[in-house]
Amino acid sequence: MKKTKIIAVVGSTASGKSALAVALAKRHGGEIISCDSMQVYRGMDIGTAKPTADEQASVRHHMIDVADPLRDFSSAEYVSLAEQAIADCAARSKLPIVCGGTGLYLDALLRGNDFEVSGANETLRAELYAYAEKEGAEALHRMLREVDPESADAIHPNNVKRVVRAIEIYRTSGVPKSEWDRRSQEGGERYDATVVGIRYQSRERLWARIDRRVDQMLADGLEEETRRLYAENVFSVNRTAAQAIGYKELLPYLEGRQTLAEAVERLKIATHQYAKRQMTWFGAKPYVRWLEADSEMGEKTFEEIVNNAESLFSLS
Repeated sequence: MKKTKIIAVVGSTASGKSALAVALAKRHGGEIISCDSMQVYRGMDIGTAKPTADEQASVRHHMIDVADPLRDFSSAEYVSLAEQAIADCAARSKLPIVCGGTGLYLDALLRGNDFEVSGANETLRAELYAYAEKEGAEALHRMLREVDPESADAIHPNNVKRVVRAIEIYRTSGVPKSEWDRRSQEGGERYDATVVGIRYQSRERLWARIDRRVDQMLADGLEEETRRLYAENVFSVNRTAAQAIGYKELLPYLEGRQTLAEAVERLKIATHQYAKRQMTWFGAKPYVRWLEADSEMGEKTFEEIVNNAESLFSLS
């Protein structure tokens, strides 16, 4: 059976993924399938850098605002709904363009990591979260290192959700998550996919883009949005939302433990670190075709970036 052709646009936060995906969709009759673990939540708009109202009006978007922020949303749910969206696009002769920076979701969608998207062991998961609450994230991370040092190297200790999932995978299957990842890489893709990665040679240029985005988020009402979500108990109920960069850095300010300037500086640094982790993740994936967004002369024009991206795939 002929595989469905899709394009995926990946890269770090603030790299210009969304604008590129929208431009490609306009040129090639496509629709966007978001691949962002936070944009699935309704009401979490500014902090997740959801596509603007104009972008969503100009090109149809899928996988945005599909989940209640008061509950966790799993990679299994993402894959199921994203597959339906891709099939819907293909049935209407629309080019599916997957766009986002959540590498785990993209791997599960493209590579069919069947264990990664399987149902959770809720009892074990609750025990691991309780252990992390009592002993701390570092202690939980050491537990992972004992059984899967490769995954421990790849997952930040503060990313408790991913650490828990990696331990859960090992204890449930007896196979480390890193080995499941290798097996999924060896398997065939579900789709005829071209994955375009956008990156910056100059870290300083990317950091400047991130800092401008953070400033714009604050101007657009990030503090007010965080206050509303805090009042609605989203961060206390949903562990995923509680780890979302853009919100958790403002919580000490809202609770009177930091000044706004300190919280904003912390947010910018955390976003820089997150961008590094994204680039490390995607940089290790052999299926990504890289597109340079800048050169020694400076940032390339948007037209150049779009044209260069088109040279990396064929729709025939």
